[in-house]
Amino acid sequence: MIAIIPARGGSKGVPGKNIKEICGKPLIAWTIEAALKADCIDRVIVTTDDEAIAKVAKEYGAEVPFMRPAELSSDTASAIDVYIHATEFIMNETGDKLDKFMVLLPTVPLRTEKHIDEAYQQFLADGATTLISFAEAEVPASWYHKLNEKGRVENAGFGQGITMTNRQNNETYIIPNGAIYILDYELLKEKRTYYCDNTVAYIMSREDSIDIDYPIDFEFAKCLMEKKHNS
Repeated sequence: MIAIIPARGGSKGVPGKNIKEICGKPLIAWTIEAALKADCIDRVIVTTDDEAIAKVAKEYGAEVPFMRPAELSSDTASAIDVYIHATEFIMNETGDKLDKFMVLLPTVPLRTEKHIDEAYQQFLADGATTLISFAEAEVPASWYHKLNEKGRVENAGFGQGITMTNRQNNETYIIPNGAIYILDYELLKEKRTYYCDNTVAYIMSREDSIDIDYPIDFEFAKCLMEKKHNS
């Protein structure tokens, strides 16, 4: 299994976040090292448009066989196109068909090689077409509200409308956490989706699912990583 780590250089929420240091290493290094340690991963490939990210990725053992084109590195570029570009480069390079591949976002530093191997084993055992990692949603969908054009509160239209119930009485929802995707090239190419009738979920704890988008996320992740290390 090939692991693809997408890491563009133009982050706005946290400038330079993919190589920003956390607990003694650049953020992306935690994902690279987890992938290299996983038994199921044969190659770890970083797709980036940024020379500094490419340099760090190579220092920590990942391959950077190409630089991502500018048209696939903007805020509006489709992740699906990034993955298709990377897989087709690999297929052209090796001459082999790449039916399945794994994507590991570099912004989930508490995902470990144990999670990667467990997800892969579940994917095989379930005979799945694709697998996506999830965490339990923090609040029920029926609690989401929005402001209408008059500035008044109204329900966002999920779940139980305006009915308010205790958390324990609500259905459990799960949300993708960005940690692990096992994707199907043909499905991605033809349908442009990760999901199908044979998609399975690998469930992770909220603690291991921290996804760094904002500066405060670095602080949360750092505290959790230090706690794990000390324990």
